[in-house]
Amino acid sequence: MNYQNIMFEIQDGIARLTLNRPDKLNSFTVAMHLEVREALEQIKADPSVRVLVLTGAGRGFCAGQDLGDRAVAPGSAAVDLGESVEKYYAPLVLALRNLPVPVICAVNGVAAGAGANLALAADIVIAAKSASFVEAFCRLGLIPDTGGTYFLPRLIGTARSMGLAMLGEKLTAERAESWGLIWKCVEDDVLSFEVASLAKHFATAPTKGLARTKQALHASPANTLEQQLKLERDFMRELGNTQDYREGVAAFTEKRAPQFKGV
Repeated sequence: MNYQNIMFEIQDGIARLTLNRPDKLNSFTVAMHLEVREALEQIKADPSVRVLVLTGAGRGFCAGQDLGDRAVAPGSAAVDLGESVEKYYAPLVLALRNLPVPVICAVNGVAAGAGANLALAADIVIAAKSASFVEAFCRLGLIPDTGGTYFLPRLIGTARSMGLAMLGEKLTAERAESWGLIWKCVEDDVLSFEVASLAKHFATAPTKGLARTKQALHASPANTLEQQLKLERDFMRELGNTQDYREGVAAFTEKRAPQFKGV
């Protein structure tokens, strides 16, 4: 597919998806949504992919929804924002969460509105020191969507979530790390190196085990202890029959580095 709003490539087991509307801080339009959806479908269908890196072009990660793409003219009928969530943002979050590979989000600049919560849908978030997160919805009389009302209280608790969502204040990457909202904050000039190193690690890791790990952790908040223990049992039974498990044990006993194939 000839993409106009994203850049997408797969090389050496690493898929890289870059939101590419830098003049608009990579804000979402329907066209961008459709291109991202197509790229994620390619990843699901390609067994060579072991990890996805999601980032933005230019000076920002993503400013959320491009309001010009759904502008409301004075006196016109209101836009159905629920339909926008149902058709585009909810499927996007679920697609990222359900990918059978680790998802790394490299936040290279401002992540605002849906862009902030899109980052939180990833498995590991690494942000440049100059990056920031803004739950800007309250400035428009809206609620945090794109999973924001789900991710925020689970990651940082109710009090901090309320402050971010109801005040719309900028949260620096450093504070986001200290609060536990993201995995790591790094200096701007090493962000690319950090992300590339992590992606290379995941590209040679036991992919099936990592996929079940993310699935189990995401399931945990809704499960009782008994349910989670049963899930662990089922996943361990499955993973104990993988080639990667046998390779991991062999490498341990032979005192060598494992050569995982993702199967």
